[in-house]
Amino acid sequence: MSTPEKSQFLFLFRNRDDQPDPTPDEMQQIFGKWMAWLKGMKAKGQYVGGDRLLDGGKVLREAKGAKVTDGPYAESKETIGGYVIVTADTLAQAAEIAKGCPGFDYGTAVEVRPIEKLPPI
Repeated sequence: MSTPEKSQFLFLFRNRDDQPDPTPDEMQQIFGKWMAWLKGMKAKGQYVGGDRLLDGGKVLREAKGAKVTDGPYAESKETIGGYVIVTADTLAQAAEIAKGCPGFDYGTAVEVRPIEKLPPI
């Protein structure tokens, strides 16, 4: 009998723009905490992938004559700094996994969203 496939969930990391920049030593410590968290999820078979997002980008609004603005979210006091995709049985389990995010220590919020797979194209 085959095991049912787990669902995938997206973690969006929302960083507050009003936080002070960490020192190089603090950055190294923060990076170490993130890597430990990600490696822990990978060891449990939960981590699918993810990346940090660079500053900059564009936001397009409207279908015709699209309005293009700099930023992603130039009007906001927070930016999306990265994402991770995990597997879990339920949204509640994915949220429980997200509670381990080291970003909470410095003002990061984690948005947990279920992913619905599109049919192959």
